[in-house]
Amino acid sequence: MPQFVFEIGIEEMPARFVPGLAEELKRLLAGELLAAKIDFARIATAGTPRRLTAHLSGVAAVQKSEEEIVTGPPVKVARDAEGKLTKAGLGFAKSQNVDVAEVFELDTAKGRYLAVKKQAGGQPTLAILPGILASVVKSLSFPKKMRWGSFEFAFGRPVRWLLALLDEAVVPVALEVCAADRLTFGHRVMGPGPHVVASAAAYGTVIREQGKVVLDPAERRELIRAHGAELAAAKGGSVIANERLLDEVANLVEYPLPILGSFDARYLALPREVLLTSMESHQKSFGVEDASGNLKPHFLTVLNLMPKDIDLVRKGWERVLRARLEDARFFWESDIATDFDTWREALEHVTFLAGLGSMGDKARRLEKLCSFLAGRVKPGLTLDLSQAGRLAKCDLVSDMVGEFDTLQGVMGGIYARRKGESAAVWQAISEHYLPVGPDSPVPASLPGALLALADKADSLAGCFGLGLIPTGGADPYALRRQALGICRILIEHGLRLPLSELIDAAFAGYSGVALKVAPEAARAQLLDFFAQRLKAYFGGQGHETLVVEAALGGGFDDVWALSRRIAALGEFSRAAGFQAAVLTFKRAANIIRKQGAEAGQELNGFYSPEIFEAKAERTLGAALAEVAPRFEAYWAADDFGAILGLLEELRPAVDGFFDKVMVMAEDPRVRLNRLNLLQALVALLSRVADFASLQV
Repeated sequence: MPQFVFEIGIEEMPARFVPGLAEELKRLLAGELLAAKIDFARIATAGTPRRLTAHLSGVAAVQKSEEEIVTGPPVKVARDAEGKLTKAGLGFAKSQNVDVAEVFELDTAKGRYLAVKKQAGGQPTLAILPGILASVVKSLSFPKKMRWGSFEFAFGRPVRWLLALLDEAVVPVALEVCAADRLTFGHRVMGPGPHVVASAAAYGTVIREQGKVVLDPAERRELIRAHGAELAAAKGGSVIANERLLDEVANLVEYPLPILGSFDARYLALPREVLLTSMESHQKSFGVEDASGNLKPHFLTVLNLMPKDIDLVRKGWERVLRARLEDARFFWESDIATDFDTWREALEHVTFLAGLGSMGDKARRLEKLCSFLAGRVKPGLTLDLSQAGRLAKCDLVSDMVGEFDTLQGVMGGIYARRKGESAAVWQAISEHYLPVGPDSPVPASLPGALLALADKADSLAGCFGLGLIPTGGADPYALRRQALGICRILIEHGLRLPLSELIDAAFAGYSGVALKVAPEAARAQLLDFFAQRLKAYFGGQGHETLVVEAALGGGFDDVWALSRRIAALGEFSRAAGFQAAVLTFKRAANIIRKQGAEAGQELNGFYSPEIFEAKAERTLGAALAEVAPRFEAYWAADDFGAILGLLEELRPAVDGFFDKVMVMAEDPRVRLNRLNLLQALVALLSRVADFASLQV
């Protein structure tokens, strides 16, 4: 069967675009072909900085042909009394381009109608592909598109050529900026072209051998990894793994050639983090370490061509890195000679956020908030954690962080350790920005976790106090990330710190600050914000939305316990008796919600067994009294699975109550007692989940 190849040639695009565009091209093209009823066996897409390609095998030469029935006007309108076609019937046949003899009558749910059978599809694939390809190219998404020349066509980067071949035939797809042919262009230096591609099957050979392009990003990654490992091993080391950087570098080149460079060993006196940041962030190069994890005076970088003089190119890379490292050495020595008091004074002149004071003000708030957190979690950390809060932001005014801003916090920890602070202090400072994303680790140490909680809670309270609440996709202060970070820290460190207490303590730090939103309103908005973040977080973990919402309805002040309740409720939802249990206890909750207001007084869950009249209500009262102590014991042990197991014990008594007892009795005293019996049941269960919100 035919093969098809499509290539979009473009000006260099950022490496971060390449993987996503290749996947999107695959998805869009496959979807369009399926919608057009064109079969294919396999589709593979790839990308480099200068091209996006799709290669399909087993492509059907013609579109699927299907018979369809087209209905027309009702028979009573389309035929006269003698059964002959009226103008309406004749018009229908003419509109469908069929002979009147091909028209037949069809019974439908709405009555008898005229109809015809028509063949749909069956067109040559070559005739359909141009429209499909033009649509796919225009549908590819970029953060921002651009136009060039006088063209109205917009794309992420200027499109320079199109290649589209179905076997040997050129697919005549045309955009405003260019039309497809059988020409491709290779590596800009090593195989510029143009190169003639005779057929779709020949494309891979031409682009590799004549164009000198390694098309597959996975192959480029492996070439870098394997050759880099050989070069490092020759120097007695190994390349420091950085998968994110490897992905980026693999999508910066079309012809990857790893080379090993060296630098003066005296720079090894700099902190490891500084050296790696200089290599990775600025030079897109990898560090090299020995078997003990110590850095070696070498680095691995990746060229995008085979140079005439590789030693000359290596020296150029070494010279650039040496300049970076010399700057870093100067910053390091300058910072080491500066004390924390000087930096703390400088923080007074750095604005945290307009309306919320300086970074010095933030440091003082962190000091107090850290003292509070240590007192709640581990009082022995109070002095160290207060000191960590006091010094946490000092590195922001250091020379090193001024040059390498990604090292904020990390350098603060290094300087604190260097200047004699305790392990708890420097660990807390070095980790307090974590986590920096959904896949980033949380702080490993407890001091780091508590300082991170304080830092994030302070920022959230201040921003919500100013009314800076994220809307839609806009979140300039990364408040969603910070709220999620607090939740993850509480869960992963098993901290039983009530979220409301953390928020209250954070708002207390702004006493005397003229906030735009009243603290009570801001606090309520922030708690609701956390509820939404928790819902999104647990949903992303694979939990059913209704399960998460039900557990949130039971309260989320203890975030760690919430995570355990969701896990237990999820397990319970997969059990055989789940639906029946939910319907039973949801009925009780609904009665309380609907009838409670009509009870004449507030329901408090206190009921009197002496007022029970029916056997079924005495049975339920006894069952509830027997289960309640075990519920409290399981609750104290955080055994939520066992608590949900109690529902199976209670359900027969509850079902019997609903079958035999009229809750809304005529006697107000009996009615109120029965409602309070149900209120006691619902109050107990609602600590686990809001069963009324579950739909089964």
